[in-house]
Amino acid sequence: MSEMAIEAVGLGRDFGAFRAVTDVSFSVEAGEIFGYLGANGAGKSTTIRMLCGLLLPSRGTARVAGFDVGQKPEAVKAAIGYMSQKFSLYLDLPVRDNLDFFGGAYGISGRALPRRAAEVTELCGLGGLGPRITGTLPAGLRQRLALACAILHRPAVLFLDEPTACVDPQARRLFWRVIRQLAASGTTIFVTTHYLDEAEYCRRIGLMAAGRLIALDTPAALKRAYVPGRVFLVRGENLAATTSAVRAQPGILAFEPFGAGLHLQAEPALWNEASVKLAVERAGGREVVVEAADPSLEDVFLAALGRAEPAA
Repeated sequence: MSEMAIEAVGLGRDFGAFRAVTDVSFSVEAGEIFGYLGANGAGKSTTIRMLCGLLLPSRGTARVAGFDVGQKPEAVKAAIGYMSQKFSLYLDLPVRDNLDFFGGAYGISGRALPRRAAEVTELCGLGGLGPRITGTLPAGLRQRLALACAILHRPAVLFLDEPTACVDPQARRLFWRVIRQLAASGTTIFVTTHYLDEAEYCRRIGLMAAGRLIALDTPAALKRAYVPGRVFLVRGENLAATTSAVRAQPGILAFEPFGAGLHLQAEPALWNEASVKLAVERAGGREVVVEAADPSLEDVFLAALGRAEPAA
């Protein structure tokens, strides 16, 4: 059996009368990239703060890197790296001074500090930027510097709370390249993100809604479980007016907004591109174009939310 880097059992947290996280249980293997997804206020950041030893659980237990987060929060903090949503570096300092500061805070000193700083600088693609003032760097480079500072002490578990928020797609791809390299070297990655395409990089995904973990599995397994049948991408004009009539057709499982169009989920024995196009046009759609599509994690998330709502 693989070693578990993170184990949560019945984890919960209240803020007064507000229950932010309710009965969350999961485990993460050593070296795994684990995605934790959900809308704002779903309980993702509160879960991370408990797992990092920054917030005591109201209920349940959790172990991170072998330490109980309630009993040994300081040992947990020493064993992990944490990159929060809010940029935590000193913007008025040069890049190398930020690395020196955080290295010292992690207890790295002497010749070991410049050696390790050089290693993470190369890994994160920050070569030659040592003298640059941190605040003058583009957002993508600042995020990579924050990551470099978080891994200086070679943490066993790395928590990344929306690490690519507000950075461009190219910078996100570069950032994830580094994350995959870290996981390949044995670091456990626990990451939250609003970008569902990024979640495809994760070995497994947990979906949070209203403080509860409503689904947990690999991306492929979640798609099979929550998006049965065929998926069609529908584009055209006046589509919003067609949804009620199309949803009422036999064999239509879902018809939801997706980007500039809609995703229609249907029983494959009853529907194909031509029949979907005809149904949407009869319901009032104009200039309708239909093509088969692969199920996405957005489809999964909408379906999981739909199933969870009656029980809420």
